[in-house]
Amino acid sequence: MHKHGWARRDLLVAAGAGAVALALPGAVQATPQEADAFTRKMIGAANPKTGKIQLVVKDVAESGANEPVRVVVDSPMTAADHVKAIHVIADGNPFPGVSSWFLTPKSGKAEVAFRMRLAKTQMVRAYAVMSDGSVWQTSQEVKVTIGGCGG
Repeated sequence: MHKHGWARRDLLVAAGAGAVALALPGAVQATPQEADAFTRKMIGAANPKTGKIQLVVKDVAESGANEPVRVVVDSPMTAADHVKAIHVIADGNPFPGVSSWFLTPKSGKAEVAFRMRLAKTQMVRAYAVMSDGSVWQTSQEVKVTIGGCGG
């Protein structure tokens, strides 16, 4: 166990479980309220501000099966001022927590890229938790013509 309570292996297992939940055919989809509750678990009581964070994803996805996503946060990534975590949440997927990354100044830059499945047209949100405790957010609606989660 690391001092933060999560071992690296535990994080990988949790991330893998989230990916499996996204791919289950006929799985129940999360509601915006469940996404909000999950967000609170990830960012705590902070009131997110807009700015500093960019979510790069298509407005319209012909198929939600394998969409490229990039999140970029404006941060010098120094010991005094860096991004501690980036969280991506989707309001309409079976599990709202798409992915989380935990960063340090040694990460060099606050940018992540990945591919995600989208069950239906929905809001995708990104949050950046900074070393000073502030949280920054952005969101984008992605229209999905053919769902990628089997639903």
